[in-house]
Formats: sequence, structure tokens, C-alpha cells
Amino acid sequence: MRILHTSDWHLGRQFHNVSLLDDQRLALAQIIDIIRTRQVDVVVVAGDIYDRSVPPATAVELLDDTVNTICHELQVPLILLSGNHDGPQRLGFASRQLAGAGLHVAGPLWSVPQPIMLTGDAGEVAFYPIPYADPATVRNVHDVEVSSHDEAMACLLDQVRQDNGPTRPCVVIAHCFLAGGEVSESERPLSIGGADQVSPEHFKNFSYAALGHLHGPQFRGAPHIRYSGSPLKYSFSEERQRKSVTLVELDAAGEATIEQIPLTPRHDMRTLEGSLAELLAAGQDDPRRDDYLLVRLSDTHAILDVMSKLREVYPNVLHLERPGLMARGDGLEVSRDRLKKGEMSMFEDFFTQVNGKALSEEQAKIVTDTLDSLHREEP
Repeated sequence: MRILHTSDWHLGRQFHNVSLLDDQRLALAQIIDIIRTRQVDVVVVAGDIYDRSVPPATAVELLDDTVNTICHELQVPLILLSGNHDGPQRLGFASRQLAGAGLHVAGPLWSVPQPIMLTGDAGEVAFYPIPYADPATVRNVHDVEVSSHDEAMACLLDQVRQDNGPTRPCVVIAHCFLAGGEVSESERPLSIGGADQVSPEHFKNFSYAALGHLHGPQFRGAPHIRYSGSPLKYSFSEERQRKSVTLVELDAAGEATIEQIPLTPRHDMRTLEGSLAELLAAGQDDPRRDDYLLVRLSDTHAILDVMSKLREVYPNVLHLERPGLMARGDGLEVSRDRLKKGEMSMFEDFFTQVNGKALSEEQAKIVTDTLDSLHREEP
């Protein structure tokens, strides 16, 4: 059986107030093409389908189109799991009726394991989705004493093992944070102080563990305990990650062969560093000038309307940092006199750019006297 494992679509997400919906649409189109060309038997999305519990209408529309293509046009079963960003009750609406059409949605946490039985060329495989649930939810639903995510997941997986038996090939789908996992800035913490971490040991006896939550593709504990990662980069901390989906082939004995298939983004994400003049010159011939960019300027002087100047060459500059302004000077301990000098220097730069000429002596004295007066009023 060929399983396509993906997760963390975060449909409807914005990045620095820019909608990523068109980027997500292109990524999903590539996933659909992989399903078609690689003859996939089942698609698994391991949580965080949407970016928030009440998604925008455009995100719902995109998911609807994607589900229709996969389940209706391609006739491939699709398993969706609620993650910590999703609203489980909303996501799980009409799930029992939709299962007959090949769409299996695991919204709220189950009280008893509910396997999805699918048959491939090598025989029958049981898929056990475990929606994201914090310890309080597990205590409430299962009436057990668990105080951490690790204890909660151990409890749920023990029920899965008992339900599935020792011999039937079994795929577990879960949304959790495995201990030792490599995190990104775009992942919302599940708890504070490390109590959200789950041991990979709990997943070792299953044929495959299709995990979601961490946005970088990786495995922990064993190659078959794996995060597919998100299909897009959702923070600049992910710029070195190569986004992909994971194709898993299970044989009759439940052994997994794993392949990562890369995805090509509509706009890549990267960081540029240098002076404004250097970056503007380099951008004239940059074939990737449309990437989503974080720019760190090394200039130590004030620059008027710097973002507009950058966007004339790089239209998708999303964030600007000015470490050069902070590093300005000879590196000595900052004093009040030095701060006043820095303020004066910045105003001189600003005045020159606006008026095309430097301050006169009289104007400079007025500004200096004003700054002195302001500093004398400071507590």
C-alpha cells in the first residue's frame, strides 16, 4: 500500500500580513499531481489542516476543492486529523457521512479507538487517527490520571495496540511534539516548560507513525516514526528546510519503505544581508528577486523610506532589520552624551535626505538645544 503522508497545511495562514493562500494552492496542486502520478492508495494529513479554529471562507473553499479532487476525481481515500490549530468539532462535522465518500475526518478525540480499514495490493492495513488532545482532554474523555502529554499519548497508544492486535499492519496518525524534535518559530507551543514532549518509544511497535506539528521533515527514534513537515515555509527560521511530502510503501509484513518527494514553492523564503546599495545592485540580476525576504541592512546611517527603495527591486520584502544602527559607533559603553550624539547624527542624515542639503550652523544649534532640553527633562 502506498501512503502519502503530509501535515500542517495551515490553510488561511498569513505571514507578515501577506496571505499565503495562492502559495498553498500551488503546493496542494503539486500534492495532487504526486497522488496521480505515483498511484497513491491513501493520503494522510496529520493535523493543522487550517491555521485557526474558525478559518476564513477562502481557506474552506480551497480545502473543499482539494478534497473533491482527491476523493471524487482520483477516488483516493483521504484521512484528515485535527491538530492544535484546528477546531475539532467544526472540522469533524458530518464525518460519519463523509466516510462513505472516502473522506475520513478525525475531529474530537474518540472514547474508543476507531480504526479506518483500507485494503491495498499487499492486504489490509489499519489506520488509527489520534486527534490532538491535551492531558486534560484525555483525563476527561477516558477517566484516567495523566498529567503530561507523554502520559496521555502512552494511554491512547496502549488502547490502539490492544484494539489492533499483534499481527495486523497498523499506521498511527498523531499530532504531537516528540522529544528531541527540531522546532521552528512558526509552531505554536503545546504547553510551557517541556511538558508537551512525547517519547518516540511509544510509536516503535507500529508499522508507521505519521506525525504532524513540527514543520521540518524529520524522524525521531526510528525512520518509521516521522514528521512529513509542512508543505510551505511559514517562518524565516525554516528558510534552510527543504519542504516535501513523504511517500510510504508498506509491504504485506507491514515493513515501510520511505521516500521524500520535494515540493517547489511559489515564493521561496530567505534572508538578505548587506548595505542598501549592495542589495539594490545585486537585485537587478537576482533571478529570485520575488522570494519572500527578510532584509538585514548593515548601513549605520538613517535612510528615508528604505522599505520603498527595497521593494522597487525586491517586491516581497516582508520584514526589515537594522542591526547597523544598533552597532553604530566605536563599541564603547553607551552613555547619555553618546546617545545625544547619535540622535543628532540621525537627524542630520534625515534632514539631508529630505532637503538635499546639510543643516546650517544655526539650524544645527536649534536641534542641539532642543535635544539638550529634552534630556534635562528626563527623570
